[in-house]
Formats: sequence, structure tokens, C-alpha cells
Amino acid sequence: MTVRVRLQRWAMRTTNRVAVALHRGSGGSIGGTIKGLPVLLLTAPGRRTGVSRTVPIVYFEHDGGYLVVNSVGGSPVAPAWFANARAASRVRVEIGRESFDAEVTVPDAAGNDHLWQDVVLPRAPFFATYQSKAHGRTLRVALLTPLHE
Repeated sequence: MTVRVRLQRWAMRTTNRVAVALHRGSGGSIGGTIKGLPVLLLTAPGRRTGVSRTVPIVYFEHDGGYLVVNSVGGSPVAPAWFANARAASRVRVEIGRESFDAEVTVPDAAGNDHLWQDVVLPRAPFFATYQSKAHGRTLRVALLTPLHE
């Protein structure tokens, strides 16, 4: 791994830690939106390590749940949180001061395309730019459905 890649990873982890701390500390009033879209905190265990990590993610309310996209601003590499959440099938979600467990559902290709076209792009057209920057990687969506305890 090159020094540049290590520095990029360190910078991303540090930025996420600060964003999560600010979001939690302010109940979402700091870091609760990005580009006018609401942000939730998603906590999932790592697939290999089992260590839980929390990341801030833009979401779209949909059918009583929350739709999230593995866009990373159009990065050609999918984010680890998406694969971790998919593998776990159950994650912890924080929105403002509310916290709950949620089931993770990743739709098939047709379902992904439907949600992309009918939910994501109408509410955030700039996500089309993310898709074009992703160098052929299809941006995937996941639905987080709150579990009632």
C-alpha cells in the first residue's frame, strides 16, 4: 500500500470520526445534512474484523424506511460500510437523537434501477454525476427498515 493511499485512508477515517462526534454531540444539528439532504449515522460490524464502525450517510425516506446509496461521491471503489451492512443484515441507525436497529435489504439489479430512477435521482439529481464518475461501478442502494423492539 502506497503512502498516498495510507494518507487518504487516514484522512477519511479522521474526517468520519469528527463528523460522527459532531453529529452525535449536536443531535444532528451539526452534520445533519449534506448538500441539502439529511444524514444518518450507520453502525455495522466489519465483515472480517467484527469491529463496529460508524459512518455518516445521506439518506432518502422511502416506504417507512431509509434508502442509502454507496456512492462515495462517485468513487470507483465501493465503500466498506455497504458490504459490511449487507453482510450483517442488521445495523444500528441514528437520526438526530433517535437510535434504532434496522434490517438491511439490498435489492436485485432491477429493484436497484427502479429505486435509483424513482427515488434517488428525482430527489438528488446530482447523484447522476456520481454515477458517471464511478468508472463503470454501478451505484447500489440499500433499504434500512427500522425494527420495532
